Amino acid sequence: MNYPVELKEKYNLELIVSDGGSTDGTLEKINGNVDKIVHHKGNYRQTIAEGRNKGAEVASGDILMFINADTYPKDIYYILDELTNWENNPKLKNIDAIASKVLPFENETEKKDKIFYFLMNKYFKFLNQIGIGMGRGECQIIKRSTFLKVKGYNEKIVAGEDFDLYRRITKIGKIKFLDDFVVYESPRRFRQEGYTSTLTKWFLNSVSVLLLGKSYSKEWKPIR
Repeated sequence: MNYPVELKEKYNLELIVSDGGSTDGTLEKINGNVDKIVHHKGNYRQTIAEGRNKGAEVASGDILMFINADTYPKDIYYILDELTNWENNPKLKNIDAIASKVLPFENETEKKDKIFYFLMNKYFKFLNQIGIGMGRGECQIIKRSTFLKVKGYNEKIVAGEDFDLYRRITKIGKIKFLDDFVVYESPRRFRQEGYTSTLTKWFLNSVSVLLLGKSYSKEWKPIR
């Protein structure tokens, strides 16, 4: 893992890796300008929410950008330019959190992926426009002050923690879906589990979080 030194110097970045107790040599493979590593060593399986909270606890910046290890921005320079001086950026005026547009890796994209991601991004944008917070956990950007006000991610939620956090943020602030904040993800979960199965799990988890405050899934299985 690496990122250009000029990024850190220009934007005063802090790169934090929060590892949930991996056993595949992830930490040994980390190199470059990583500022902090948080390593879960407990004898229980850490939730995604807890891992993100642990990373946020050691962060010192005013803006928190949570991004999955296998997710990368289309243009990190553009995103950081927009985030710089957030308060005076007309695009982000009175905004507390940002939902990013998510697309599949270009070299793995099939026709069915283009249709799905197009509809998904349109749907998530609509949800934020009508005040129902939604931002996929692949990349969530939040003001630190707002994150602390809502007490971060709910660590008891196994799946749907991203929806739960943004849902709570809408109660005290505003979220904006930005089409030009693009990140790429691997579509491997859809390849292995299928769109129907994955979407069903998403739906059940979101409804359970909304109505019961907990996830439907007892485990969110990693797809390697």
